[in-house]
Amino acid sequence: MAAYVIANVFVTNPEKYEEYRRFSTLAMRAHDVKVLVRGGKSETLEGRDPGRTVVLQFPNMAAARAFYNSAQYRRARHARERAAVMNMYVVEGV
Repeated sequence: MAAYVIANVFVTNPEKYEEYRRFSTLAMRAHDVKVLVRGGKSETLEGRDPGRTVVLQFPNMAAARAFYNSAQYRRARHARERAAVMNMYVVEGV
């Protein structure tokens, strides 16, 4: 069953966040991640503004966890420190 990593990002340091984007792009390429949403215009219909939204598709939950725990993405996460506040989770889907 497919799995989706969903992230809501609140960028606090745009210059430093660009470093995270570079490293996360490399990690996504290394893990053959299908990017469904990466930023883009959004409109809040109800509730709080989610900030920047990212949706990544994986073949299953194990592949999503492998990406998140990989050395490549760990480097990106380290670069993101003090650049953004992120809520990220993985969910099974169709």
